[in-house]
Amino acid sequence: MEKRVYQAWKGSNKFLFGGRVILGPDAKSLLVTVSLITVPAVIFCIFVAWHLRHAHQFASHNAGYAIMVVAIAFTIYVLVLLVRTSTRDPGIVPRNSHPPEEEFRYDSSVVESGGRQTPGLQFPRTKEVMVNGIPVRVKYCDTCMLYRPPRCSHCSICNNCVERFDHHCPWVGQCIGLRNYRYFFLFVSSATLLCIYVFAFSAFYMKVLMNDNHYSVWRAMKDSPASVILMAYCFISLWFVGGLTGFHLYLIGTNQTTYENFRYRTDSRLNVYNRGCFDNFAEVFCTKIKSSRNKFRDFVQEEVQRAPPQRTTPENETVDDSGDHRTKVHNDLELGGDLLKLSQRRNVEDIEDDMRSRGSHGLHNSSEGDSYVGSDYHTPPIRADIRHSSWGRSGSWEIAPDISTKDTHEG
Repeated sequence: MEKRVYQAWKGSNKFLFGGRVILGPDAKSLLVTVSLITVPAVIFCIFVAWHLRHAHQFASHNAGYAIMVVAIAFTIYVLVLLVRTSTRDPGIVPRNSHPPEEEFRYDSSVVESGGRQTPGLQFPRTKEVMVNGIPVRVKYCDTCMLYRPPRCSHCSICNNCVERFDHHCPWVGQCIGLRNYRYFFLFVSSATLLCIYVFAFSAFYMKVLMNDNHYSVWRAMKDSPASVILMAYCFISLWFVGGLTGFHLYLIGTNQTTYENFRYRTDSRLNVYNRGCFDNFAEVFCTKIKSSRNKFRDFVQEEVQRAPPQRTTPENETVDDSGDHRTKVHNDLELGGDLLKLSQRRNVEDIEDDMRSRGSHGLHNSSEGDSYVGSDYHTPPIRADIRHSSWGRSGSWEIAPDISTKDTHEG
């Protein structure tokens, strides 16, 4: 049975409705955030906005109903922005199934255990790309096996590389990146306005109680404890969401991300992405959001096995480099081509046993020394040195190039 992309996903994300909704690994925190918004809003509508309908300031114009309707609509709007932020692909870069082979480099200074100088496979950890005419260094991600685009970073919580990575927000349970940053800022700023709205009308209700009933402050607080609780709650929340809104206004105006601001704040490096305050705001709010680079509901495509990279060394050898091993094939067929084919089919121990069993029938002593001469076997003795390669993670067996032969015949 074929799997879909979301079923074979290597990140830590959670999927709902057959891959139509993507969440972060800490998606349960989203329920906490929803409750922190809806519970105060419900208390405000029941214990504050509903009683304001009868205030003499609003009795003739039905303004008391409008206060409650605005509170409900505002709360729904904030929740929609929260859901849009947390259930949207933040800009995940699809990972590769193998490293980019076009970036392989060979270092001829690598010396192996036998003292023989052999070119070794090298992989550059960084490379430079041009951004607005200025070179920017990008890093290689070992997990996703790709060079991260500029402003991209790997989130250790979601286990994905995210374009224009800002931060991982535990309150929305999702990474904040290229494709959901706009919704995140609108969510935070709208939550700030909602806090101000609830705080203002809770205080106004306290003022109405004092004026209509000639209550003191303490008597009004005792008569409406819900208003006191809402004012305290909104005051504390404003320090968080209000401060976060102001901070992100600064980041948008200077075209920075939270990750860049915290990491490079001590560096005197030039911000190559800053295009001016107006253009920076237009880039966030007035540009079309890019389509997702992932098709989570598509079926997984079986990757066609690719030919490993090859190179030719000065010793006229063709070297075949693959994931975990390296094999050398000698092109000098006149010297040892037939012997190489024999050694590829059989183990060295089998070859030596075969030599001894056959040589015992044609071995003769003479004054000039021992020689392998027989009536039906005239192959010279073979000295095949087998060594283990230190290249790669698992290594491979190689046939040493110094295969010597000795052909001695009695005349």
